[in-house]
Parts: sequence; C-alpha cells; structure tokens
Amino acid sequence: MRYLVLLRATQPGTPPPADLMEAIAKLGQEATVAGALLDTAGLAPSASAARVRVAESGLSVTDGPFTESKELISYALYDVRSKEEAVEWAARFMRLHRDLWEGWEGDAEVVKVLGPEDFAPPA
Repeated sequence: MRYLVLLRATQPGTPPPADLMEAIAKLGQEATVAGALLDTAGLAPSASAARVRVAESGLSVTDGPFTESKELISYALYDVRSKEEAVEWAARFMRLHRDLWEGWEGDAEVVKVLGPEDFAPPA
C-alpha cells in the first residue's frame, strides 16, 4: 500500500541544524534500503504557489502566499504493508525534528494513496 506523508510546519527563524539534516538523510537512506521510501522532496513556500478552485461561480485561480499558519513544506511517498508502518516512518521523522531543532513545530498527515484495486469494477 502506498501512503503519502504531507509535512506542515511553522518555521522557526533559524535554518535547520546540520545534525538534523544529517539525521534526515540517514533515515531516508534507511527507508530507501528497506524498500519503503519511493520519493521525497521539499516544497517551495506558498508565496510561489497558486490555488485553482472550482465553485458555483466557476473556476478561479489565486496566487500565493496563503494565510494558513502552517506551510506545506515537504512530502514523502512510502510503499508499506500497513497504515501503522507508514505512521511509524512519519513518527520517526517527526521525532528527529522534535529532538534536533528547538522551537520547530509541525504536523505530518499520513494519507493512503488509492489505486484501481481500491475501487469496485464497473458494473
């Protein structure tokens, strides 16, 4: 099963510590070797983003930045046996931030990626 982990955070006024970045790289390597991590990347701030919306009045496009207090800052895509396994990888990633970057606050949302096998065949 594939799970997408979306990381949202309020960035402290300091860049990420070098020991955090080293620990993240080590965890990523471990997840890759285990065959769990398919892809991961950081995301640009919402100031460079756009939001496309469909509503009753039609289609609208709004350029960022957006007013959410937490920015969507990165994602990771895992291929694991269960939701619990995906949550464990996300929790390990979050613990690194808690332990190695004072003042950092954020949350990771773990969402199942649906495939054709998740839908009933057409009748």
